[in-house]
Amino acid sequence: MGIPRPVLLTTAVTAGALLLAPLPASAVPGRAEPRPHHVRDSGAQDSAAGRTGQASAAAPLAALGTPGPALRKDGGYPRRTVLEAPPENPADKSIKLGLTPYHALAPRLNALQELGNRVSVEVAGRSAGGHDLYLVTVTAPETEREAREQDRMRERIEDSPAAAAKDRGIKSGYKTPVFINNNIHGNEWEGTDAALKLIEELAKAKDSRTKDLLAKNRIYLNVTSNPDGRIAGTRPNASGFDLNRDFITASQPETRAVRQIAIDKQPAVMLDLHGYVNGTLIEPTTPPHGENYEYDLFLKNSYANALGMEKAVNDLGYTPAKDGVQPPVIPFRDQQEGWDDWPPIFTPQYMAFQGAVATHTIEIPLRVNGTDYTNLPVEELRRRSAINTDIAGAAMRAALGYTLDHRASVIADQIETFRRGAAGEAQRPVSEETVPGVPGIGPEDVYTTEFPRAYVIPAGGGQRSAPAAARLVDHLIANDVRVEQARSGFRLAGRSYPAGSYVVDMHQPKRGVANVILAAGRDISADVSTMYDISGWSLGLLWGASVDTAQKVTGGLDFSGRTVQAASPTGSVAGHGDLRLRLDDPKELAALNSLLGQGVKVRRAADGAAIVPSSARRQARVLADRYGVVFAATKEKGTRSLHRTRVAAAVTAGEQFALREMGFEVLPVSTATLNAGFDWSAADVLYVSSGLQYGGLNPAAREALDGFLDGGAGLVALGSAGAAFNTAAGLLTATPVAGNGDANGVVRVANAGGRITGGAPAHTFVYSPLWFTGLGTGVRVEQSYGTGNPLVSGHWRANENGSGGPADAAGKPSIVSGTSAQGTPVVLFGTEPLFRDHPKGAFAQLGRALLGSAK
Repeated sequence: MGIPRPVLLTTAVTAGALLLAPLPASAVPGRAEPRPHHVRDSGAQDSAAGRTGQASAAAPLAALGTPGPALRKDGGYPRRTVLEAPPENPADKSIKLGLTPYHALAPRLNALQELGNRVSVEVAGRSAGGHDLYLVTVTAPETEREAREQDRMRERIEDSPAAAAKDRGIKSGYKTPVFINNNIHGNEWEGTDAALKLIEELAKAKDSRTKDLLAKNRIYLNVTSNPDGRIAGTRPNASGFDLNRDFITASQPETRAVRQIAIDKQPAVMLDLHGYVNGTLIEPTTPPHGENYEYDLFLKNSYANALGMEKAVNDLGYTPAKDGVQPPVIPFRDQQEGWDDWPPIFTPQYMAFQGAVATHTIEIPLRVNGTDYTNLPVEELRRRSAINTDIAGAAMRAALGYTLDHRASVIADQIETFRRGAAGEAQRPVSEETVPGVPGIGPEDVYTTEFPRAYVIPAGGGQRSAPAAARLVDHLIANDVRVEQARSGFRLAGRSYPAGSYVVDMHQPKRGVANVILAAGRDISADVSTMYDISGWSLGLLWGASVDTAQKVTGGLDFSGRTVQAASPTGSVAGHGDLRLRLDDPKELAALNSLLGQGVKVRRAADGAAIVPSSARRQARVLADRYGVVFAATKEKGTRSLHRTRVAAAVTAGEQFALREMGFEVLPVSTATLNAGFDWSAADVLYVSSGLQYGGLNPAAREALDGFLDGGAGLVALGSAGAAFNTAAGLLTATPVAGNGDANGVVRVANAGGRITGGAPAHTFVYSPLWFTGLGTGVRVEQSYGTGNPLVSGHWRANENGSGGPADAAGKPSIVSGTSAQGTPVVLFGTEPLFRDHPKGAFAQLGRALLGSAK
């Protein structure tokens, strides 16, 4: 790891005085808790509830069909909204802790708006479960004209950063945006209550410092980012997703709402309130650091702000002996590795790509969830929650104080972040010279990248899948990346491209997020011994579109293009004859399942595509428009009929969500549900990745399952749990070999083609990778890991005994299929094609396997 970091026993540097006096510390004695392992969750897999198939996503998915409200883009402040209070819910899990239940938030916020002219409330969106997300803005009043001027300055900062750096009006009059996000993990409650207290204090305060703060800043507070989880006392939302793993994919409405806040408000400083790590954990993080940041600007502000928050927490006076509260921890200073900011999936890490120059996860100290919630006396839980709320509030006030005291430099650094991107300048490696005032910077902290000159998403023949290109372009635009579409053919970096191709000029203010989305990423296996969560994620390689990189271009980008706000329509239907629908993309699977659901008689081609009769042309036109898919003319007749496939699924919440996205009817199952009695006549195929153990079934359940499988229904099994189920059930002869369980990332694969991997991309995603040996007679290899080192980006080391590394996996089968001695069709996956609803380009492999294995 290089130079060891100094461990500071005291903090001599402060980041500005507290804005408001902290609330008094509780004097109730408590007992010290053991310091938990510093992980944001107990392992990076999806929730246990999702893995056992207990959490149905049907209701949340229905809620997604209704667009949520949008933030206003006009008018001054305050912008009062009379919120409708939901019905009282005595089962809300926050009540036991003495905290504010969700149903009480709307009345509380309505009352806070009436305290004066500083507090505004808007509905920023809706959760997967249909609950409103409340965004509060606290600032000095603004006329409509003044608000327009603030918007003009904000846009100038991003769009014309070189000019903004010299703009005296911005230096003197721009209100620094601060964003405080709370309760993104539903059973980490107290940030919400600290935010409510802060809003009330700011609304009532008469002192000159508060007046100065509100005159020079806008403070945005997402009161609860996960109302579904707050009510239920669960980490994930109603769809079973950990929202603090969803940034960059943005599959969930709550994540998209926060993303839009980031784009619309452009915060310079951001806090994300979590729990529970004792002592209070305050980022910045250990290595590795995201290579697409302007990390010198980020570290300067984040570290200084962390010191101020640390002092504020210490000044509350809580102690290990009296209260069970350990001193705060700043990972960059106090730890070597294991709490990194490498992947852009976490809220604070994503915010840095939208212009924030100081972002922090704050982990408040005293645990009140899990078994503690169930087993501890109510009095103890409420004592802990009161302390946690107090500490969260102290961190918020300190961050506001830092922003006020360093307003000019914070905004200057945000402008500089955008200016470097627009100018295409190289990053500045961090060092004690480039980031003065931050001790302990060593070579282990230096992560930079060479941004390419441009990316091109080709039109026409360069695309494996038309909807994949459109999806990727729309996702770039949703992340505020500027995309141009060529009006005519052009050449770039020695390649020719047709009209309609998309170009991402990397000389743009938000080049960081553009590169995060499109770049292949980096193999960091040799850099650190452990990672906090995933280490590879390339949408450019995993979303099914063709993406070309123009690393260096002489003489600038020479093409005629227009900036687009959405991808061009891609759907079409041939004018005559039967129709061929490629099944290479989740949208193509969704179109197929819609046709099958309407009773259209579809047949499967030899390569796994779908043959649709000409009589269904009207339905095809509707689906081509809805999903952007192409129905091409064909004379093929197909090899066998396809039928609507009902999937009995023992899977993660993310997999369940992806299956429904492809239009499959999902019937969640587990060991418990089968033992309780399950009607197998409602299912056509079994999919197992988690939560179903063959050996755990009682005799009746086992007999019913065996009858289902012996009756012609198939099994699709994924990962170690799926492979173990196959072995225990005595089905396909294939020996699973587990790689390093901590490994994850983007890998190269070789596809055999045919009904499962026909049209599949040359890359997929792995998490705890698996491969297969000892294949029985007739077992077909559908896909293999690439030769050499198959890992493109991520973290995959061998185990301590030298086994389980990428060299062992190279060339080995990653997907196999065949028929058991009992006649059961089986497909085994060693990869993670549906992981967290992320690797869209690999979805179709699983979808095709289900279609081909159904009875």
